[in-house]
Amino acid sequence: MQNEPILIIMAAGMGSRYGGLKQMDPIGPHGEVILHYSIYDAMRAGFKKVIFLIKHEIEGDFRSMVGDPVARHMDVAYAFQQLDHLPEGYRVPEGRTKPWGTAHAVLCCRDLIDAPFCVINADDYYGPSAFQTAYSTLKNAKDDEIKRYMMVGYLLRNTVTENGHVARGLCEVDQDGYLKKVTETTHIITCCDGILSAEDEIHYVKLPEDTLVSMNMWGFTPSLLDRLNAEFPMFLDSAFQTNPLKAEFFLPTVVSHMLENHEATVRVLPSLDKWYGVTYREDKPDVMAAIARMTNEGLYPSPLWK
Repeated sequence: MQNEPILIIMAAGMGSRYGGLKQMDPIGPHGEVILHYSIYDAMRAGFKKVIFLIKHEIEGDFRSMVGDPVARHMDVAYAFQQLDHLPEGYRVPEGRTKPWGTAHAVLCCRDLIDAPFCVINADDYYGPSAFQTAYSTLKNAKDDEIKRYMMVGYLLRNTVTENGHVARGLCEVDQDGYLKKVTETTHIITCCDGILSAEDEIHYVKLPEDTLVSMNMWGFTPSLLDRLNAEFPMFLDSAFQTNPLKAEFFLPTVVSHMLENHEATVRVLPSLDKWYGVTYREDKPDVMAAIARMTNEGLYPSPLWK
């Protein structure tokens, strides 16, 4: 019998644009943090285990503020994304402080993963339907001659902020709903002319508002771990030569390699839910108001964890 799907929450990064450790910044009426709502939605959808991927430096505060309330309702485990978590023979470049990226984050959880798993960011609100879709898909996920993965896609218009630019993975999907390509786009803004992309911050291109985008909500079978383990040294060899202080090992990059080689498929599961996030400090009042509204409408209990 296949083990139950696992939820992995990537909470090791500091919010540089936000200006602090936003994963532990209260936004709910009783001090709940934004990832508490993701966990609650995941639990309602059927997830029974959550892995928090954090840094050792924040472990005490994170456990008491975030993990301990959840541990009364779900199986909770911790993994740690540290810079020196590298293959044998590799050392952290002098001056490197930036984490190694989302693919490295998942690799740091390897010893705790024994079932299909869903990966999300700690600072995003994804909405209930995304977790329902993810759980039902992963519950029956298994590879055959190729790897069978999934991703929840959001409409671009539901994922932007008026307080600055955002980075999104623009998805190209075939007629059957399978991912063909993810284009990482790092400078997307919203204004009176619509939603615009300006990678060079000079020449703007208008983007269709219903473009499907990745918000880093992926679903994988454990087979991904072997691929990450194989590609990470190759990434490091290149990064040490080209950009040792800032290069990152990204999940979409690894997935793209597998798609190009016809080794995997990724089913894109659209969500019509509105995303909320605290990319910038100015986003926080809007997120708090949205959570308060949904709580008043009965979508969430208050307090969330009783």
